[in-house]
Amino acid sequence: MLTDKTAVITGSTSGIGLAIAQQLAAQGANIILNGFGDATEIEKVRVNLELQNDVKVHYIAADLSQPESARQLIRQAAQLMGRIDILVNNAGVQHTARLEDFPTERWDQIIALNLSAVFHTTAEVLPLMQKQSWGRIINIASAHGLVASELKAAYVAAKHGVLGLTKVTALENAGSGITCNAICPGWVRTPLVEAQIEALAAQHQIDLEAAARLLLAEKQPSLQFVTPQQVGGAAMFLCSDAAVQMTGSTLTLDGGWTAR
Repeated sequence: MLTDKTAVITGSTSGIGLAIAQQLAAQGANIILNGFGDATEIEKVRVNLELQNDVKVHYIAADLSQPESARQLIRQAAQLMGRIDILVNNAGVQHTARLEDFPTERWDQIIALNLSAVFHTTAEVLPLMQKQSWGRIINIASAHGLVASELKAAYVAAKHGVLGLTKVTALENAGSGITCNAICPGWVRTPLVEAQIEALAAQHQIDLEAAARLLLAEKQPSLQFVTPQQVGGAAMFLCSDAAVQMTGSTLTLDGGWTAR
């Protein structure tokens, strides 16, 4: 149980981040939500999490592509809750293009949100966790943190960087009660992946479900999407006593993608 602990989860207003928030709240953790979306819908999510789990839930609308905003998210969360025990770095963005055609502004955006934000939130939260001699930092990377794909230079570079940062964080805090691990999902049917399915459907002039099967067949031998709830379960495990000696590690949920 995570009663009286506080979890900050970036990119948690939908998809993987929300599934993680739901699972941690079900174990008694208070939650800081963060992400973009319709304000009314976000408030519904916040209230539902509170009522269903009898925990405190706050929403902080920080733009994590801005370094000071990413650090302010941690400071504001600590002021609201009095402590931060769990940090889940999940927020991300994607763009596809050949390397020589990759727009500089999109490269900068992806690196800022998918990699630099992880550095800033982690650097800001570590002193708080060190004072209490307990902390769990979970970085949501990707199968693309382990292997590459065409047209995804910035995303692949960022996710490989996240795995390196995870290992450094783990080594610098080994034995302190603070662990840092990464989760590498394969295809999860999030809005990011849905956009790629739509692009495939348009390219091949097929319907969305046929495009989804085509996407899976290219990379994921199980031919099944990883669910947000499965990623949430992995995050829950990393917060449990069973994972106390697990740090600097990668949990891969990819239907066999990286086994090839």
